[in-house]
Amino acid sequence: MRYKNEAEIMQALGIDSWRNLSRDKMIRFAAMMPDMDTEVALKIVEQFPVFKDFAKDAVDAMEKAHQSTLSANKQSQKHVHRAFREIREILKGELSKDDLSWEEKKFLIEQIQETGRLEFQKDSENKKFLDAALRKVMVGAGAAIGLAVVFVGGKLIAESKDGSEEDPDA
Repeated sequence: MRYKNEAEIMQALGIDSWRNLSRDKMIRFAAMMPDMDTEVALKIVEQFPVFKDFAKDAVDAMEKAHQSTLSANKQSQKHVHRAFREIREILKGELSKDDLSWEEKKFLIEQIQETGRLEFQKDSENKKFLDAALRKVMVGAGAAIGLAVVFVGGKLIAESKDGSEEDPDA
């Protein structure tokens, strides 16, 4: 659908005034911009001096959430590695006993090896988690930055149109 005026856009967003444009609806508005006549979109965006601030706040919020996730993940990883280290210490203590049969020693050595494999597996899972978390933040930040670019680009286009109308020789 091609939006030709503000009323159509407000109706699509389910608002009766631009003052009712929530953050969620502002994101929907930005997504609808390619389907708007350029002049209508610019006219609407000019009414939102806080649009750039919204995009910046969105990036900041994503950064805080990402840092919080990383911090919680770091603590969890410390606990996992400490637990594996403690298990290996216990197994080594058992292994140092003199009265163990070959089968008992073999079993303890296998358990030490298993903790190493499990710890490596946990580390690999953690790296995949961190990669996925970083990708989500990058996508979100890219979207917010894209909104800001649309806003700033729209203002620049509007300003250049205003300038060309004032001075036809320019």
